[in-house]
Amino acid sequence: MRKEISFLFLSAAAVSLTLSSCAPRPYYRAPVPPAPAIKAPPAPPAEVSVRQTVPPDSKIREQDVRTKTPPPPAAKAGKEPPRQASVESRSGADATPALPPPLADDSSLLAKITPATSPQRAASLRLTEEGRKILDAGDPAKALTRLEQTIVIDSTNPYGYFFLAKAQYRLGRYRDALNFLDIAESRLGNELFWLAEIHALRGDNFRAQGQLQRAEASYNQALRLNSGNRSAADALARMQGEAQPAQFQTK
Repeated sequence: MRKEISFLFLSAAAVSLTLSSCAPRPYYRAPVPPAPAIKAPPAPPAEVSVRQTVPPDSKIREQDVRTKTPPPPAAKAGKEPPRQASVESRSGADATPALPPPLADDSSLLAKITPATSPQRAASLRLTEEGRKILDAGDPAKALTRLEQTIVIDSTNPYGYFFLAKAQYRLGRYRDALNFLDIAESRLGNELFWLAEIHALRGDNFRAQGQLQRAEASYNQALRLNSGNRSAADALARMQGEAQPAQFQTK
């Protein structure tokens, strides 16, 4: 009987061992590494209070507000502060600048003939004076032939070129007149009286061609050199008188 019991026990043990060997093994999983610790962002700095504490005793009375003038308003961003008016704008952009005193009359060509004057220059000056008288008499064509002889005798005579330019202007040859004026100016040197005469006559030629701005500039230059130049002063007065009716018509 004991043998049977032991045999049954051994058989049950063998069966259990067989069943345990045939049972499926559990699936092996690799261990998951721990996630890195996330650092919390630093806390923002505490905001500084902009408001200033007002002492309890500082009370604004109504009478103080009435007596004190309010501060000027702050300038808006993007706008420039107003500029001070320049001297030119206060006095007027078209204000005539201060002119020097008028020069002494130096128009006499015969007075330029001295014992030191060369015979060629003396003869040329006499012919120039004759041509000027003919020109003033109202015969520019006849004066032109006489004045052409002046530069044949003495090509350095600036007064001969000036009156040649004046004769060409009277004949309506404005470009030729301007060319002679350029030659006369290059030969005059520092004779302010005659330089003013050249600028005044140049202004007349510009004005005759409709170049009013250049004419006005030439007249002003003549007056800066000699404030007593009547040709330039009268021409500017006429131009201003002609400009005023045009302004009224455009309004």
